[in-house]
Amino acid sequence: MGTVEESADPRARMWAPACQAVALLLGPYAEVVLHDPDTDRILAIWSPMSSRGPGDPSLLGELDALDPSARDVFGPYEKLLADGRRLSSVSAILRDADGRASAVLCVNLDRTPLEQAAAVLSAFGAPTVSRPEPLFEQAWSERVQHIIGAYVRQCGRPVERLTRADRLAVLAQLEEAKIFAVRRATPVVARAMQVSRSTLYGLLAELRAPNAEDSAP
Repeated sequence: MGTVEESADPRARMWAPACQAVALLLGPYAEVVLHDPDTDRILAIWSPMSSRGPGDPSLLGELDALDPSARDVFGPYEKLLADGRRLSSVSAILRDADGRASAVLCVNLDRTPLEQAAAVLSAFGAPTVSRPEPLFEQAWSERVQHIIGAYVRQCGRPVERLTRADRLAVLAQLEEAKIFAVRRATPVVARAMQVSRSTLYGLLAELRAPNAEDSAP
């Protein structure tokens, strides 16, 4: 995995365990590179993503444009490989006891697996078309669940914590959908709203009372 040998630069030998640990943890999707800031050359590299190796140019000039307020750690920032892969990169300046920049550690993470996973999850959560209502006209029990569930999502409270006003509002929607014209709809609605039948009958009476008064001679 690594490219550090016994005769390698002492800085590479010193940082090799930490670099190898990162490469092992994130491999095979992370490249770990140790650079020499004085010569702008690669000191060592673990899990390389290209053909470059120790002694090749580091091209650390890309760090010059980064925000110096980040102190010794820069990123994550984006890189692109020649094959089109996108990388998330982090660079850290490693200093010696005198505070001089001794080496630069770069970790380049291939984002391809993450982007592929995100695409799969997005596909599952993609918007759906409006449901064909004619197919559900007879599925009144499902319509009960749909109306109550839509109200719960809108108000942000679970069904068992709906207030009296909430329940009356839901029953008004169910009444408008002519759910209670269906035989044996009341126990189904009561179970869905998590109330007793007697409570439901009381709420329906309260809901219908004004209509009854308006229709009275």
